[in-house]
Formats: sequence, structure tokens, C-alpha cells
Amino acid sequence: MSKKELYSGAEILLKSLEEEGVREIFGYPGGAILTIYDALYMQDKIKHYLVRHEQAAIHAAEGYARTTGKCGVALVTSGPGACNAITGIANAYYDGYPLVVLTGQVSSDLIGGDAFQEADIVGITRSCCKHNYLVKDVKDLARIIKEAFYIATTGKPGPVVIDLPKDVINAKTTFNYPKEVKLEGYNPTYVGHPLQIKKALKMLCYAQRPVIIAGGGVLTSGAEEALTTLAQNLEIPVTHTLMGTGVYPANCPKYLGMLGMHGNYWANYAVVHADVIFAVGTRFNDRITGCLKRFAQDSQVIHVDIDPCSISKNVKVDVPIVGDAKNVLKSMNELFEAKKQEIHRAKKEAWFAQIEEWKKKRVIPAVNSDKLSAVKVIETIYETTKEYDPIVCTEVGQHQMWTAQLFQFNKPRRLITSGGLGTMGFGFPAAMGACAGNNNKVVLNIAGDGSIQMNIQELATCADYGFKVINCVINNGYLGMVRQWQEKIYNKHYSQTKISAPDFVKLAEAYGALGMRVEKEEEIVPAIKRALEAKTPVIIDFVCENFEMVYPWVLAGKPLNEVLLSNDNDGM
Repeated sequence: MSKKELYSGAEILLKSLEEEGVREIFGYPGGAILTIYDALYMQDKIKHYLVRHEQAAIHAAEGYARTTGKCGVALVTSGPGACNAITGIANAYYDGYPLVVLTGQVSSDLIGGDAFQEADIVGITRSCCKHNYLVKDVKDLARIIKEAFYIATTGKPGPVVIDLPKDVINAKTTFNYPKEVKLEGYNPTYVGHPLQIKKALKMLCYAQRPVIIAGGGVLTSGAEEALTTLAQNLEIPVTHTLMGTGVYPANCPKYLGMLGMHGNYWANYAVVHADVIFAVGTRFNDRITGCLKRFAQDSQVIHVDIDPCSISKNVKVDVPIVGDAKNVLKSMNELFEAKKQEIHRAKKEAWFAQIEEWKKKRVIPAVNSDKLSAVKVIETIYETTKEYDPIVCTEVGQHQMWTAQLFQFNKPRRLITSGGLGTMGFGFPAAMGACAGNNNKVVLNIAGDGSIQMNIQELATCADYGFKVINCVINNGYLGMVRQWQEKIYNKHYSQTKISAPDFVKLAEAYGALGMRVEKEEEIVPAIKRALEAKTPVIIDFVCENFEMVYPWVLAGKPLNEVLLSNDNDGM
């Protein structure tokens, strides 16, 4: 009998990733994981992208996951490397995207002894990941990796952390990759209860003022087509959360756009005046509900979510449906088709007419300034690039909200932005991940002059790997969103929000990128066109008005119908 071949833990790790179909990972080496990097050197099936900061590795893996629908993978070393990854892990956890994050750890016999570059990464990540593992025996490694991918990608997706002690990845054993996963107590519900589905469909049919609120869960389940079919069958207007952008085509007549703090006020008004709210794949974050006590006071609420903990957590629900959004919406469509001759549908002409009246008050405040208007810049970016069907990433702040308001997305997985955690520095590395997973796609990163500096070092990564990210920097000289709050709520006490920026043109050139500065309106389109033709990463520095504000605006804690439309407006 032939003796079975032995493999190191590092080799088993890579072979396991191959079994999961992983072809790209993002990482940064260090002492605890050099065995893994040596194994990477000896193979050619997995492409490793060397970032310049561990936080960027996680964001890049998430950008990859969001745009491809696959599980993103990142690899970082122990101690400070793993600690630098925490923000990215938390970001993916709150927005619900699948990652497997591999962290190095000191040898098992040193754990707990304050060894050099030791950190309790299992303890640190316990509250911000879906699950985590400390591998104690190399014989368990293949099984743990199989389980990690299963947990990350099933139910409500999220990041799973695998902590790898140095002795475990050096140890040797045979390689046997499990074909199946069986985890006691972990059984996500994918199929909604048929009686609840029937009840929800009847309620929606009889509703005179229904509204659909679509969240990020619709995207992660791939339910966009089923949602569109149901909305059109039942003639229901659709609004969405920031994370749900792209779930419903913006060119459809019943599209309301984004709701919430900086959403379209007619979307907010529709939700406030609805008699039935059908929420799918959203956890009713405070940014979309406003004052919880006054949210959906006169509405019946149907809530579909694969995570039972999200239902009735923030908003009282009349018809809860636990299940995968795609499965539930498909079942509702099938039931409608089977029974449509018998189904009564309430007339909604008055409802649609009311929404159109609200839409007539669409106003974008004029900017009286010698400098560029950020709104005009972002509108022009959209108009100039829309034929390319770009992937649009954003950092966090005013530019993020303007992008969500002004870009019209007719396809899913086109807006990549940080929602739940609101992470400055997310957009640029996420754009790198989008480039890695989507060859030949135009990828934009719309940023502020503050947030772009959080991970600006990734220009080196882009230059190395040919990631042609077009960074459009809205340079207004301030941490804009924080300054906006200070202006309205803190009597214009601009405490520590005026920020200096580098010469972005010289900075880009130093990294081997193309840099441009735009100060006049007539320069916007030529700069964007030049960026689209460039063979390198790009930074366009748009020098904008310092004090432009994002409107509409529902102040924190206010109800959705108390909407500010301008500096002179105290709410509708």
C-alpha cells in the first residue's frame, strides 16, 4: 500500500482555496505567515494582490465580493496585521457580504504569553464577524476552511475569520477536503412560510397606497428580477435603501429612488403615507426610518428577511416572512400568476397621482460660488460615463450621498459603498477589488479630499497591477459631511473639519498615475474623457465650493416627512 503524501498546513490552505474555486486573494505578508507566502510562491493557480495596508486588503476583497457575487478572500499576518484588518471585517459584517479572512497567529505554545506580534484576534473579532476559528490542529484545517466558506456564503452572508498559528501552518498531514458541511444548529431558512406568503400577497393586492422598500438583501440573494416582476404585476412603487441601490431599474416609471436621511423626499413621503409597506432584505437602519416612534404609524408592515433576528428588531411587523428574498418573491409571483384571475387589485391612480405631485417639487439648491459645484461635477461624471455602464465606488461623506442621489443605476452591483459602518477609506481599495474581479470594466471611485487620504497608498497597488481606477476627488477643503452637521446643529463651529490636501497631481505622478486638476466647469468633461482613455490609475482633483450642502436632509431623530430642502427651508 502506497504511503499518502503529506502536505504542510500552508499547502493544505492553498489546496483548500483551490477546491473552493478561489483564484484571487488580497494580502500583506509578515513573519507569522511566511510559510503561506512560500507556498504561494511555489504555485500559479491563485493570484495574490499585494496591497499596501491590511485594511485595504479586506476592503478590496469586499469590493471583489460585491461586484462578482463570489466570496472574497484576504490574508494578513498576526498582531498589527490582523488588528489593521478589523475595520474591513466590521464593514463587511454590517453590510452583509461574504469574506474569508485568514490571519496569522503566533505559535500555539506562545498564545497568551504576550509574545511578539500576538493579538487575540478571535476575541477582538467576536462581535464583528459571522463566525471565527482558532485552528489548533493541522488535521482540522481543511474542514475548517470548508465550513468557513459555507458559513460566509449561506444565510445572511458575512465575514468569517480563520486564525492560523504558525506551528499549525508548518505542521504536515494528509489532504482530504470534505465534500459536505454539517453544522449543528446552523440551518438558515430559505423558503418562506406559504401561509404568510399568501397573506402578504393578499394584503398587497388590497392596498391602496403600497410601497416596496428594497434593501441590500435583495442584491445578495440575486432577487432583482423577481422583485421587478412583482412590483410590475401588483403596480407597486419601489424605493430602496443605500445598500439596495440597483435592485430596481431607475428608468422604470414606478421607481422612487433612495429613501432616508438624504433620500428623495417623495420616497420618504410615500413611505410615511403608505397603508402597506413591503420591506425586503433590509434591517430598518435608523438612516431610513428616522424617528422610530413615528415610522410606519399608520401602515401595515410586511417584512421579508433571511435573518430572523432582523424582523421586528427595530420596526413592529404585521406579517413576518423568514426566508431568502429570491425564493419568497418567486413564490409570490407564482401564486399571483396562478390566482390572478381571482385576485382583486385595488385601484391606485390617486396614489400614483399624489406621488407625481410630490416629485414636482424636486429642487437642487443653486450654488452661488466662483468654484465648482460638487453636484454639477457628479452629474457631469454620470452623464459622461453612463454609456460605459461603470462600477461606481464611493468613500463616505457628502460625495457619497450626492452619488447615490444623482447616478441612475439600471443594473445591480454597480454602486459599491459603505453603508452600516460608514467607513472612510473604503472606496478606493474596494474599487481595486472590483477591477480584479471585472476585467475591462470602467471603475470609478468618487471620493472626498478627506476620505481619499485614508488609503491613498493603494495608488502603488493600482500601478503595479494595472488597476485603472478613476478617482474623482470632490475637493472642498473640509470633512464635508461633518462640517455640514456643524453648520446646522453646532452654530457653525467648524471644529477640526477644515482639512488640507496634498497636490493630488504631483502625488499621482509620484505613484506612476495620471493626475489632473479641474477648476472650471468647461474642464470637467475633457478631464473625464482623458481619464477614460488613460492606461494608468487616475486622480482628478475637482476644486469645489467649500460650503455646499447635501439636500434633501432629514435631521437625525426627526421623522421622514420633516425634510429640509435648502438652507432657507425648515422642512416640508
